[in-house]
Amino acid sequence: MADLSGEGDGVSPGTTTPELRCNGCSTEYLAAPAAAPLTISGSFKEGKMTRRRTAIRPSLDADEFMNLLHGSDPVKVELNRLENEVRDKDRELGEAQAEIKALRLSERLREKALTEELGKLEEKLKLTESLLETKNLEIKKINDEKKASMAAQFAAEATLRRVHAAQKDDDMPPIEAILAPLEAELKLARQEIAKLQDDNKALDRLTKSKEAALLEAERTVQVALAKASMVDDLQNKNQDLMKQIEICQEENKILDKMHRQKVAEVEKLSQTVRELEESVLAGGAAANAVRNYQRKVQEMNFVYVLQEERKTLDRELARAKVTANRVAVVVANEWKDANDKVMPVRQWLEDRRFMQGEMQQLREKLAIAERTAKSEAQLKEKYHLRLKVLEEGLKASSDGNNRTTLEGKCLSNGPSRRQSLGGADNMSKLTSNGFLPKRTASSQLRSSFSSGTSTILKHAKGTSKSFDGGTRSLDRGKVLSNGTGPKYSLNKSSNVIRDGEILNTRKENPDEKPNELQTVDTEDCVSGLLYDMLQKEVIALRRAGHEKDQSLKDKDDAIEMLAKKVDTLTKAMEIEAKKMRREVAAMEKEVTAMRGEKEHDIRAKRLGSFKGPINSSQLLSGRYFLLESFVLALLMR
Repeated sequence: MADLSGEGDGVSPGTTTPELRCNGCSTEYLAAPAAAPLTISGSFKEGKMTRRRTAIRPSLDADEFMNLLHGSDPVKVELNRLENEVRDKDRELGEAQAEIKALRLSERLREKALTEELGKLEEKLKLTESLLETKNLEIKKINDEKKASMAAQFAAEATLRRVHAAQKDDDMPPIEAILAPLEAELKLARQEIAKLQDDNKALDRLTKSKEAALLEAERTVQVALAKASMVDDLQNKNQDLMKQIEICQEENKILDKMHRQKVAEVEKLSQTVRELEESVLAGGAAANAVRNYQRKVQEMNFVYVLQEERKTLDRELARAKVTANRVAVVVANEWKDANDKVMPVRQWLEDRRFMQGEMQQLREKLAIAERTAKSEAQLKEKYHLRLKVLEEGLKASSDGNNRTTLEGKCLSNGPSRRQSLGGADNMSKLTSNGFLPKRTASSQLRSSFSSGTSTILKHAKGTSKSFDGGTRSLDRGKVLSNGTGPKYSLNKSSNVIRDGEILNTRKENPDEKPNELQTVDTEDCVSGLLYDMLQKEVIALRRAGHEKDQSLKDKDDAIEMLAKKVDTLTKAMEIEAKKMRREVAAMEKEVTAMRGEKEHDIRAKRLGSFKGPINSSQLLSGRYFLLESFVLALLMR
């Protein structure tokens, strides 16, 4: 269904048919009626609903026409139509939401403008109220002045009446004689008032100047106080910085000690590395033997491959002989009758033998494939376990490397643990595919890693002792002497891997005795599961060692902090003791000076009066007593 963009236009079927397409073409479908020419005329004077109805029917006719042409599903057409209607409604809803947002914005702007206008009006009201108050005060003053002027006028009228009444009497003096002194007094009073006003103005000026000077003085005092506070702050900061400098110097000393210890550790580790290199060079003979053994195994494998190729060629030759015999039999039987066409017994036996050999070979191949699949599954599980153990070991080693020790005890205990665990790591690296090397290689490694294994035997009490050569051989003997069941469970992974080589040796040398196979099975080796268990125990021991190192490090940090506090307290006590000694020395000097003055006064005033010397000596003795008491109090502190 097309959307009507105009008000009084219809839609023709010819214009709407190319726009009825799939869901992906809905935008073109909506935009086509606006661009295409509208031919069918609608009702211009009716409402919007009638125009929409007139537009719906032609679109439905067009849908039916398209259905007849293309044979499309009416459900899809209806869905398209509903989707278009939903899009129209969504568009209308978006427009309505945009209008709502615009109206909300306009309302907010109006509210802001109204609030601003209200603020301005309130300010104007305040100003008008203040003006009204001033005007009311002025009106009150004017009314008071009017009342005063009216009272003065009434008083003047009363005086004039009295004067006129007095003029009637003949005995009264004239008015001029009475007014002249009064006018003179008024002039004098006015002059005094003017002088007093001038004095008031001068006093006001002086008070203003004094107030300005006081304000300036207050400002200067405030500035001085601020500067004094700044000076105090700077002094406190300087003291703090001095303390920090002392602490940093102590830390630098400690770091220098740590650096020296680390250098000594590096030298020790370099010596251990050299010893390990020497041990590796000493183990070169074992490596050469292993390489020779590998070369022999490769040569044996090459021989086995050649034998397999020979067997395949023999089989192909047998097949060719069988096919040739069959062809010969067919050719020989062509001229015979139907009753005489029979396969010879020898040929039938050869064919049967050949088929049985092929079946036996296929069974052997299937068994070997099953064994290899089982061994690969077991190896996969073992490698998963090994990877988990190695991840835990790496996490533990990273945690241990991040931790640093501070005291000499931790530094002395740490390298020994690291050497012991490093020896275990090297032992684990020398193993391959979960198997430990033979007794010859283990004896050589024992000689090279004796220090590491001895430290492991000191720190670990449980099954971690199996990393030593002797204990490992004892455990291996116990495992091999425990019967068939546990022997298979422990050595299963190694036996499965070596099944292919055993089968090859059986095929190549079928006359060998079973005792040789038993010697191969009971070879000196340890299974991957036992190795993983031992490696997990080693990792647990590493974690315990790292935790102990961390606890020791925390204790060393606490001890160092206490030592620093004790040093600072001793320094402060020494400084205070020095100050007290200086004060005591000064007081002693004053006391000696007082004693000399006392003796001098006594000698000089022997001939004087008795009362005067007694008073001066009492004063001197009192002062001397006060000084001695002060000195004793300082010493008691």
